Amino acid sequence: MVIQKKNGVFMTLVFIVLGGFAIGSANAADQPQWGQKHTRNMISGETNLVSDFDPATQKNVKWAASLGSETWSTPIVANGKVFIGTNNNAPRDPRHKGDRGILMCFNEKDGAFLWQLVVPKLGPDPYLDWPRAGIPSPATVEGDRVYIISNRNEVICLDINGQSNGNDGPYQDEARHMEWSEETAYAFTSVDADIIWIFDIPGQAGTYPHDSAHSSILLDEDFLYINTSNGVDNTHQKIRKPDAPSLIVLDKHSGRLLARDDENIGPRIFHSTWSSPALGVVNGQKLIFFAGGDGVIYAFAALESTPAVGEVSKLKRIWRFDCDPAAPKENVHEYLRNRKEGPSNIKGMPVFHDNRIYVAVGGDIWWGKEQAWLKCIDATKTEDVTTSALIWSYELKLHCCSTPAISDGLVFITDCGGLVHCVDAKTGTAYWTHDTGGEIWASPLVADGKVYVVNKRRDFFVFAANREKQVINTIRMDSPMAGAPTAANGVLYVPTMKNLYALQLDTQNSVH
Repeated sequence: MVIQKKNGVFMTLVFIVLGGFAIGSANAADQPQWGQKHTRNMISGETNLVSDFDPATQKNVKWAASLGSETWSTPIVANGKVFIGTNNNAPRDPRHKGDRGILMCFNEKDGAFLWQLVVPKLGPDPYLDWPRAGIPSPATVEGDRVYIISNRNEVICLDINGQSNGNDGPYQDEARHMEWSEETAYAFTSVDADIIWIFDIPGQAGTYPHDSAHSSILLDEDFLYINTSNGVDNTHQKIRKPDAPSLIVLDKHSGRLLARDDENIGPRIFHSTWSSPALGVVNGQKLIFFAGGDGVIYAFAALESTPAVGEVSKLKRIWRFDCDPAAPKENVHEYLRNRKEGPSNIKGMPVFHDNRIYVAVGGDIWWGKEQAWLKCIDATKTEDVTTSALIWSYELKLHCCSTPAISDGLVFITDCGGLVHCVDAKTGTAYWTHDTGGEIWASPLVADGKVYVVNKRRDFFVFAANREKQVINTIRMDSPMAGAPTAANGVLYVPTMKNLYALQLDTQNSVH
């Protein structure tokens, strides 16, 4: 399904272009990676965004595209295309049957379906690749390349144009990858993905993934920084690959493994590794900030050159900060199902801002204690900074899957208890909270003076991004939401479990 504006709605809009952007959208830009480039801050410079829309009447709906039945991913917008992961419960292509991970590519202008990556499930054990979860990872785009973590925990480099311009690159086994047998093999069409290269994280880095692979790839120069989703097995009491890396670095051109962490995180992982890395420059040095599945933030020196062929470097640690130093560090799985005490882990991303790291940490949402905090950490120190780098700690209501948004001296974050928090970025003092009445997994987005928040109860909230609480609007959506909103080129993209909405002010409501 694609809903487009009726003829004539935009005919009165006068496009005056200056430097490639329409006046009134001076900050308009693509969103090629989840969060602000490198720092991961959940903010956008987009302006003139919607605060009111109605999917039923198409008010301020530029277009809407149907997805599968579960969508846990966040939309990414780059080079005229929109990418989002979902499942195959509403097949776009009848050749692909059954449960699959899907990355869909749409035309940014009108929502027309362009092509899709189709990935079969990893195996019979549901804890390796959770049923119907699709592809939860957001894409990362640069030029004509799309980088994605599949539901099989593969790093896949794709041609942004799919098969429409032929089967490019060294990888030519797309049919085998989609598990087409000789009896069922089909000729490629323009709606099929074009794989350039694949790196199988479990097979080539020796990891053991759990539940659903989730990673937003951090791209810096020639390097891809990737969390590996290494975790427990189906008993939830054993790490099958305790020596496996939690953070790896690949060459963006070839997919070659270049570097890995050497922190022995594996034995301390309580559930899995789902937090993606961030980047910042501290005292002239480029650092990679990584939240391990052990509740510790690590800062590594970024790679400066490509290791020789056959060499895998060890990332140099600059500092480490234990976000929950009082929590148990050994035999962590003895605390399974303990809602009062146990280890912490980190699901949202660390955000680098003004030489500080902002990150949410706490007990595991499914198996651990209910405590959770928003931490502010001094990023300028070195070595083990657990006792020296904490600037402030703010207690959340419940477990947290959110990445914070820092804007104009305020930090906005959500938690699984359904609360939205507005906190002073310098002191950690709370200005306000709001109970949305539903569990929140998605991160907030701050853009155009607004805070956009979605919950799993189907509610879409718009708040004013200031110290005084102001609820601008609440809108009921068609299905629950777990993917964060994205703003790009004057459009707000909101994914529900079943549909992707591109929202834009109608001409008569626009400010020019």
